[in-house]
Amino acid sequence: MTDLSFDCATCGERHGEPPLSYHAEAPDYWTPEAAADPRSALTSEQCVIAGTDFFVRGLIEIPVLGSQEVFSWGVWVSLSPANFERTDQRWTEPGRETDPPCFGWLSTRLACYPVDTLNLKTNVHTRPVGERPFVEIEPTGHPLAVEQRAGITRDRVREIAERLLHPGVPAPSAP
Repeated sequence: MTDLSFDCATCGERHGEPPLSYHAEAPDYWTPEAAADPRSALTSEQCVIAGTDFFVRGLIEIPVLGSQEVFSWGVWVSLSPANFERTDQRWTEPGRETDPPCFGWLSTRLACYPVDTLNLKTNVHTRPVGERPFVEIEPTGHPLAVEQRAGITRDRVREIAERLLHPGVPAPSAP
């Protein structure tokens, strides 16, 4: 068995195997004011803010090169009221995965990208009941979109872990 632990370039400590998934607890638009609004609701899979903004939780999946593994970002995506209503109505309905994908805006900032990820265009693909939707980033030159199409290396998985284990701490500069 291969040891996948790594020496952290940020703190110098040895960390265990880097996780292959990270999840945002709420859309970036969720605030204390939104939480206090009786028209707002946040569950583990859906979010409504002030009765006017609608979100679902999904997964951006990125192949890990040289392996069968997949790295995933658990993110929130905004949907139009009509798409959210249809998604909500079919949430527990078998066969929902046959629905066509719907447009959404990425509503999660992923700090380990040099360009903001908030409001990237997406297509949300519903999957069978019990599985989170697959979030497809519009195929642009944004680093996240490129990674989703081309995959990432194990070194990139470690780099992401270093950034997320030490938020707010700048990575050391190259010698």
